[in-house]
Amino acid sequence: MLILDRDFVRKHLTYSACIPLMRDAMAALSKGETRQPLRSIVPLDQGRAFGVMPGALSADGAFGAKLVSVYPQNHAAGLQSHQGVVVVFDPATGALSALVHAGEVTGIRTAAASAAASQVLARPDASRLAVLGTGEQAAAHVRAFHVAFRLSSVTIWGRSTEQAAALALRLSQETGLPVVSASTVADAVAEADIVCTTTASAQPILFATDVPAGCHVNLVGSSYDGPVEIDDDLVVRARFIADSRAGVLAQGAEFLSAKRAAYVADDHVVAEIGEVFLGLKPGRTSEQQITIYKSLGHVAQDLASARYLIDLARTLNQGVHVPF
Repeated sequence: MLILDRDFVRKHLTYSACIPLMRDAMAALSKGETRQPLRSIVPLDQGRAFGVMPGALSADGAFGAKLVSVYPQNHAAGLQSHQGVVVVFDPATGALSALVHAGEVTGIRTAAASAAASQVLARPDASRLAVLGTGEQAAAHVRAFHVAFRLSSVTIWGRSTEQAAALALRLSQETGLPVVSASTVADAVAEADIVCTTTASAQPILFATDVPAGCHVNLVGSSYDGPVEIDDDLVVRARFIADSRAGVLAQGAEFLSAKRAAYVADDHVVAEIGEVFLGLKPGRTSEQQITIYKSLGHVAQDLASARYLIDLARTLNQGVHVPF
């Protein structure tokens, strides 16, 4: 059995490699080439959770599961919020073949998926990015969008102005981009072409009145039916694209909040992002339109990332091999 640790994943799952992987994985999901039931989430105390995400890339392809704990408070202690493993089985024999560090895979592939979605949903001239949040996903999204777009500016907002300023300085030094912090969400997004919400907020932080016309919004922070990062009015106002329609209809908190208020019906989810990648459904339909990509994250993304890393590790003769 092959074990790929955090350092291997961080070094080799680059955004330039992962962004097209995510595009292909989500297209395969929308074509019905992947098999995955809805994730199982076990609520724990203090807003923590344990998630189980099984699936297969195709009838004869990689299959397995991601087992992951979600501890939002870990950021304050310098630990990853998502910790666990991606378990991959050999499709030829059914044997357990690899364990891959799930926290690092999740961090990279989530931001890469947002960047891939934004490439087809944001305006072609989009260059101003606003990121709401100061955790690992906030940093990951700046790094991913630095690869995917020609950014002219990046603005960071967080509940702690000190943490937002510190993250902005660190990312500015790392990327060479002009990264600044804002004291309010409204200020952060006022001139944004793309907004990424990456918080653990239980209540809306971004409102329809904050978002400029023509903006694209990636909803990332909430991964189950409960915490919401935007208000119902923004859901109603936007062209709403899902990573998975079935997933959003069952677990997409922001959409479900607006649906329970009778503001929208299921047909408000106009497409899956894979359908947009495949050219089966339109993404943005006007320059002034607000678009939303709701990211829940799916095991197809984890398995695609893991398969890429496993193949690379075998080519490089790296990773830890243990008998099992």
